[in-house]
Amino acid sequence: MARNLNSSLRGRRRGNPMQTYDALPPELRQWLSTAALPWSPASARGIWQKSGGRRDPARALRRLDEVEAATLRKDQVAIRDTI
Repeated sequence: MARNLNSSLRGRRRGNPMQTYDALPPELRQWLSTAALPWSPASARGIWQKSGGRRDPARALRRLDEVEAATLRKDQVAIRDTI
């Protein structure tokens, strides 16, 4: 893979995706394993944290379900419009 080695910009730091996944709470990992969409650990963790996953895991899981359902509805409309 070619890279611009002469750039003076700092390289983007990339983490280990499996390590990121393994660091998630067990409830969130279980949800991700059954999710209909391929979520990144970072985006799922963001929703988890914003909806209070540490204090109320059930509420955070409901929020993840809501976000996923909304995304699926939006994608369904977009597909229907292209047919």
